[in-house]
Amino acid sequence: MPSPKRWAPRGPAALALTLACALAAPAGPAQAGQDGTQAAFDVLVFSRTAGFRHDSIPAGIDALRSLGTQADFSVTATEDAAAFTPANLASYEAVVFLNTTGDVLDTAQQSALESYVDGGGGFLGVHAAADTEYDWPYYGELVGARFKSHPAIQQATVRNEDRTHPATAHLGATWTRTDEWYDYRTNPRPGVRVLQTLDENTYTGGEMGADHPITWCHTQGEGRSVYTGLGHTAESYGDPAFRALLLGAVRYAAGQVPADCTAPPGTSQVEAESYSSGSGVQAAAHAPASGGRTLGYIDNGDWAAYASVPTAGASAFTAKVSSAGAGGTIEIRSGSATGTLLGSVRVPVTGGWETFTTVSATLSTTAASGPLVLRFTGGTGALFDIDTFTLSTRPGTATLNSDVHLFYYPWYGSPQVNGGWRHWQQGGHTPPDDIGADFHPTLGPYDSGDFTGVVAQHMKWVARSGAGVIVTSWWGRGGYEDRLARGILDAAQREGVKVAWHLEPYAGRTAASTAADIEYINTTYGGHPAFYRSAEHGDRGAFYVFQSLDITDWSALDRVTDTGIVLAQTTDTTKIAHFSGMYTYDGIAGATAPGWKQAGDHARAHGLIWAPSVAPGYLDDRAVPGNSTPTVDRADGAAYDRQWSNALDPAVGGSPTWVSVTSFNEWHEGSSIEPADSTPPAGHGYRTYDGAYGRTGTAAETAYLDRTAYWAARFGTPARR
Repeated sequence: MPSPKRWAPRGPAALALTLACALAAPAGPAQAGQDGTQAAFDVLVFSRTAGFRHDSIPAGIDALRSLGTQADFSVTATEDAAAFTPANLASYEAVVFLNTTGDVLDTAQQSALESYVDGGGGFLGVHAAADTEYDWPYYGELVGARFKSHPAIQQATVRNEDRTHPATAHLGATWTRTDEWYDYRTNPRPGVRVLQTLDENTYTGGEMGADHPITWCHTQGEGRSVYTGLGHTAESYGDPAFRALLLGAVRYAAGQVPADCTAPPGTSQVEAESYSSGSGVQAAAHAPASGGRTLGYIDNGDWAAYASVPTAGASAFTAKVSSAGAGGTIEIRSGSATGTLLGSVRVPVTGGWETFTTVSATLSTTAASGPLVLRFTGGTGALFDIDTFTLSTRPGTATLNSDVHLFYYPWYGSPQVNGGWRHWQQGGHTPPDDIGADFHPTLGPYDSGDFTGVVAQHMKWVARSGAGVIVTSWWGRGGYEDRLARGILDAAQREGVKVAWHLEPYAGRTAASTAADIEYINTTYGGHPAFYRSAEHGDRGAFYVFQSLDITDWSALDRVTDTGIVLAQTTDTTKIAHFSGMYTYDGIAGATAPGWKQAGDHARAHGLIWAPSVAPGYLDDRAVPGNSTPTVDRADGAAYDRQWSNALDPAVGGSPTWVSVTSFNEWHEGSSIEPADSTPPAGHGYRTYDGAYGRTGTAAETAYLDRTAYWAARFGTPARR
């Protein structure tokens, strides 16, 4: 295992200085610690080649040495595979495979690297690292995907899908650069966190289509792995932006800075031959198989383990199989070959090793947390081959974060339920195809009173987003939204979601009427199991007051703040007397977070709630024709990430108590995370979520739900407290 870190990672100020240095003109080759001090961590750079040799390797080594000097880590560069022993690797926090090619490690050296990474070490693969160790299944899983082909060197646009990782945080939404652009035998996305993708429309010869990952990361056992397909040319290593990417990747791999590199939830396809360990099995070449190979030579009692495929929340298993042997059974287990049995599926004889069929099984709800292990049983001799498999997880299996609140709008109506259209016609439109929104809901122009259909689906999607609370829009006693409130509470309860309240500025609203409204809501709905109460704040409900600045004297709230948390919509701390805290709602301001830190600091100092609002974008052109309100382009998800990053950065967001999201379904303002139709009615100029976080088509419809789950999980970690 790697040795303990010599001292703690640097603080934010030092990291900023490090990045600034990295972006400066490259310095000459140097080793950290040449003044006699010990480097903060150590990196082994391995560049052995047994195939094509890149003439950029010396430039890459020089760049890493220069970064080491600037960022206080040592670099040992070698092409001697004898460096791969358990004792020697324990001296390093990270190993870099720099444009390695071919078969570069023997069996003992492979075992040393595997134990090192799975035991907590770090790995960074650069460019041709994907063209290495084709006959070692563990390495295929470690690097994420194997090289297939490439067109000529040319300029292309890189989409920076995840700009929260230290390797990509310095980049904008897109990055135009010249390099050699790899295609891969399989798309790594199901098992990794994709950081960058290629836009194949901006160059010629790409073969992976609309989703072409080029840089990614993932956890591997107890360790960390990062890979980038960039770095073919020598010129790359003099590019400040690419050097900063390398620096961030090295620091993450070495465990010096945190990042979320978990694979996305849902259904993940895995190449069966990419097992991390096993007994009896081997890869078998079969041209019709995905990637040209299967998991083969399977006999009774053999098994294969997949260290980076977790079983937590697993609900179903599907595999593409073939058999010219005896057939048999696949046992799906957690942790080990004798671990918890989650389910099993029978594999029939298909008549040939290249004649495939699909088998599937529903898995038990038994709690499982270890990595996936497949164990094989059957008769004598060869049983079957497995080409690929998927392990599906249940949406919403993760604990919901009650500190993430989604603004929810139950104000829509349709002729089928309400007797007429409500809200969808805003801006002079004629539903159902023509609605007052720039995106079209996947559910179509629905009715908020359809509790068993629409609202039930909404709450499932809310649970999938990881948010534990919706803040339902409420326009006064006896109003449309008030009449629907109990049905919303009932639907929320079924999914474990809680309900808070967004008090809107109805005609004639006063401070006294608002206090009376809070008393009414507490009395009418406070006994419902889904009524949100903050255990950390006196078991009180939550009430967000929209446009609170319209009223100057809120002293009437004093009679309800003992039983309710009442938030003002402002960051102006001189305008919150009698309130319990602040929120912003504004889906535009989150991009720059004006006044957020000051508001958060004030709230913390005075025991108040601070709940800044983040949004995926803002666009109301169809709902409000001619409106001069600025728009916020979603930028394929980069805008949402920027606002979340602002909220969670203590130096910008002021350490929020809660984070509120604008919105789940305010369709008029184009701020929804609710799924939008990937094939909306033609002729109306609707936009889609296509391209969000690298997803396309129907997969993109839920992109913002899943990204919210990613951020909700990050906001829920102990480190942010």
